[in-house]
Amino acid sequence: MSTIYNFYAGPAVIYDEVLARAKEEFLDFAGTGMSVLEISHRAKAFDEVVAEAEANMKELMGLGDDYRVLFLQGGASTQFSMLPMNFLPQDGTADYILTGSWSEKAMKEAKKIGGVHAAFEGGENHYRHIPGQEELTFSDAPAYVHMTTNNTIYGTEFHYVPETDAPLVADMSSDILSGPVAFDRFSLIYAGAQKNLGPAGVTVVVLRKSFLEKAGDVPATMLKYATHAEKNSLYNTPPVFSVYMVNLVLRHLKSLGGLPAAAKTNAEKAKYIYDAIDSSDGFYRGHAEKESRSLMNITFTMADADLEKRFVAEAEAEGFIGLKGHRSVGGLRASVYNAMPVAGAGALADFMAEFMRKNG
Repeated sequence: MSTIYNFYAGPAVIYDEVLARAKEEFLDFAGTGMSVLEISHRAKAFDEVVAEAEANMKELMGLGDDYRVLFLQGGASTQFSMLPMNFLPQDGTADYILTGSWSEKAMKEAKKIGGVHAAFEGGENHYRHIPGQEELTFSDAPAYVHMTTNNTIYGTEFHYVPETDAPLVADMSSDILSGPVAFDRFSLIYAGAQKNLGPAGVTVVVLRKSFLEKAGDVPATMLKYATHAEKNSLYNTPPVFSVYMVNLVLRHLKSLGGLPAAAKTNAEKAKYIYDAIDSSDGFYRGHAEKESRSLMNITFTMADADLEKRFVAEAEAEGFIGLKGHRSVGGLRASVYNAMPVAGAGALADFMAEFMRKNG
């Protein structure tokens, strides 16, 4: 089979080595004689997977025993509701930093629970810009401040952690573990796994124990963080295979040198493609302002939609898939998550140069 480079925004590319390990263990997991798809989530062998995954996640993030890692279902979209249900009193206010569609959706759900305040609104600039600290306007004593660290649709990313006296919460679905971050500055982090952590089906939640103790009463048992923390993510049947795959990814990340190594290769990959955009004399037009550019999702447009369609079609013929932009904004998008090899980004940059030569 010819080489395929997967630039989809999610579900996204997974390390070849991880897929090979899963294939090797698929019919006989940990000597049980059963597939991991068949094993009971109450089995000792799977208990060990959950415990190791939590330990690996905290080790990579540099977090200690004052944090818990939960493996939940429902995607980041369920967290949009679960977060305020647990931590936003009806008479309270939560601050949301609006940098794209997902932060808008998160605030919309929170508004159903309690008061909300937009600490920054980037829509007027078509979400091309990540605000600096001086552009953030917080309310008085918010229950928490919510941010989306990377915006897959618009191709922007926070490259700093905002300062706030309130508990800081982050949706890190599309850039989690892509490089070192002061993770201990956050009270709660959540991330759908299907971009940087593994396959779809599981959402990783990392939360500070002292923040969990502040959670209010939630009538829905499954929507209480405490329910899952008390049962080590095993209150009900978890997405067993997805959790297993996340643990394999975490192991592999550690073997590569952890987050400093990931940051180095991610910067190298992004540079290939951004250089192709910046050197094109306007043939390719980046959406995000340069200082706000994402290292995970590179968004750009061309002179007209027909040329973009031709680009996508010819790219697919050459083995570059998933380059069509999100339906809400159009254009083109190359997602270069942790598992995208450097060779893939370099090959795409070469294709972009050749396409411009033929069509410029």
